Amino acid sequence: MQNKKAIILLSGGIDSATTAAIAIDSGFALTALTFSYGQKHAVEVIAAGRIARSFSMPPPLVIDIPARIFRSALTDAGLSVPKNRDTHEDGIPDTYVPARNILFLSYALAFAESAGARHIFIGATAVDYSGYPDCRPEFFRAFQEMANRGTRSGVDGDPFAIITPVIGMSKSEIIKKGASLGVDFALTHSCYDPDPDGLACGSCDSCQIRKKGFLDAGVADPTRYRHA
Repeated sequence: MQNKKAIILLSGGIDSATTAAIAIDSGFALTALTFSYGQKHAVEVIAAGRIARSFSMPPPLVIDIPARIFRSALTDAGLSVPKNRDTHEDGIPDTYVPARNILFLSYALAFAESAGARHIFIGATAVDYSGYPDCRPEFFRAFQEMANRGTRSGVDGDPFAIITPVIGMSKSEIIKKGASLGVDFALTHSCYDPDPDGLACGSCDSCQIRKKGFLDAGVADPTRYRHA
């Protein structure tokens, strides 16, 4: 498996950084994609670049997707990012970005087939998360089947694998795994609503899940919070 080509979707967060570490530890040579899709901030794209450098990967290829196709609290100035929400309550929050992972994986699939890679890594998790439908195992199984039915490589018997190594882990388990592989979590970013200096708000869903993950893992939280 040494130096086998793979594409990774690198968001700049804990999950994708740990996924990158797992893939590299498994002998994959990674090329990263990250996305500018009209987020209210550019911090996560910057964080993805930091993470790639820390793993001696090439700079991520940044894909621009027009913001006007989405309606989400992460992209729409008219919608506020929910704060201090119970992250276990039912319902999909306003931070859901319609079909985001479908689009991201479609770009990764096209790039992978063109580059001769047959493995696509994504740091999705279905344990400690906000309940997005495109983060569930059944979605990734369905996308992999679609990929192998709808590409020349797939129908020619050279199939793709969508690999989600942290999907069944809690946030604390992901942090422990990443720490064991040398991930520098100070380089990562999770907040949905950072200030202009990139400081985390501390109260959005992602910040709440991140804080609890570090606490439960017994690992020091390196995050710079706005009111710390």
